[in-house]
Amino acid sequence: MNTVDIIAKKRDGFSLSESELAHIVRGSVDRSIPDYQLAAFLMAGRIRGFSLEETIRLTLLMAHSGETMDLSGIPGIKVDKHSTGGVGDKTSLVVMPIIAAAGLIGAKMSGRGLGHTGGTLDKLESIPGFSTSLSKAAFLRQLEEIGLAIVSQSGELAPADKTLYALRDVTATVDSLPLIAASIMSKKLAMAADVLVLDVKFGNGAMLPALEDAGKLAALMVDIAKGAGIKASAVLSSMEQPLGRAIGNALEVREAVSLLQGEGPDDLRELCLTLAAEQIFLAGLRSTVDSARKLAEGLLQSGQAYERFCAMVRSQGGSVDFALLPRAEQILEYRASREGYLAGFDTAGLGRAAILLGAGRQKKEDRLDFGAGFVLARKIGERVQAGDLLLEIHGHDPATMAAVCRELDSCIRLTDSPIEKPSLIEGMIRG
Repeated sequence: MNTVDIIAKKRDGFSLSESELAHIVRGSVDRSIPDYQLAAFLMAGRIRGFSLEETIRLTLLMAHSGETMDLSGIPGIKVDKHSTGGVGDKTSLVVMPIIAAAGLIGAKMSGRGLGHTGGTLDKLESIPGFSTSLSKAAFLRQLEEIGLAIVSQSGELAPADKTLYALRDVTATVDSLPLIAASIMSKKLAMAADVLVLDVKFGNGAMLPALEDAGKLAALMVDIAKGAGIKASAVLSSMEQPLGRAIGNALEVREAVSLLQGEGPDDLRELCLTLAAEQIFLAGLRSTVDSARKLAEGLLQSGQAYERFCAMVRSQGGSVDFALLPRAEQILEYRASREGYLAGFDTAGLGRAAILLGAGRQKKEDRLDFGAGFVLARKIGERVQAGDLLLEIHGHDPATMAAVCRELDSCIRLTDSPIEKPSLIEGMIRG
């Protein structure tokens, strides 16, 4: 099969067959197709688009381009979730223990921080002793024993995506919705869960700021899951402001633990319960979403979800004395310069500022400051007086913290008039 002919066919707007797509995927893994031809294929696809049938085929081929995780030997319904990324998004730390406490199998492979968005693995690794690297045998054994494991993705899982994503990042083809969907879903399908719930973000802190684009991506990913025989749905949630009040690894773990213990911010609680209820409903444990939500609420309030989280932490070598979570050496207060109403955040800007503090990586080899980040004292719509605390800056270097403090002037907007609190959840898409 000729690679140039396949590129030309897509360039001219024709659909590609399964064998032609398989040739591209295979060549991306064994490196028989050079990067310049793969880049040409990606650009042709970005401009001409891919049909739903092509996208499903491409995703399945990418999912099976390397190692897959066979969960069929574990009794029970296997459930996974995915977020498209945001600032302060620590939902996996709460949602997965809830569904495990419900009797489902919470099997999740997560990633590290990407750009201005935080990563679940980085948060978990702020827990002293916690290991996100489990062998395949240890991962499966833990799922059988406690019904919950959150681990790092195997390097052999969907290797075609690794190659194609790296090229998309440097060829201006990242924003292709079919390619985004195929990238996300190839890794999810390689896990072979029975149920998948997607949290697709929109807003100024999201990968896709426009609600319309987020909705299109959500629908496409649900269609891909359906085509692969997986029950799936997608929640459209706002990233117009950080989720919860904590931004930064140990700070977010502390907030998630607080929620698991019956406290924590209302917006985080609402989204976690929505996602958990959807998983429980799709898994068939309850016949309605409302009854599934009541079950999720009960498991959260009773402490059973917290117990399951602690069991996972212990099993993966971590300490459940959460007082030992890393703390910043210094805290700098950022206060309102005048009275008014908090009108909005540059949410992505806050995420980038957290990286400057050390909560994320500017370079791949950077070491994280697990205690660094922000704690918000106010959210959108709240009234403030001059001198009121808006947020705390947690860090270790006074010069960097002072520079970040100055940056916050462009990240936080006040207005004289009252403003409505933004909606957290804008919709649900089911297959």
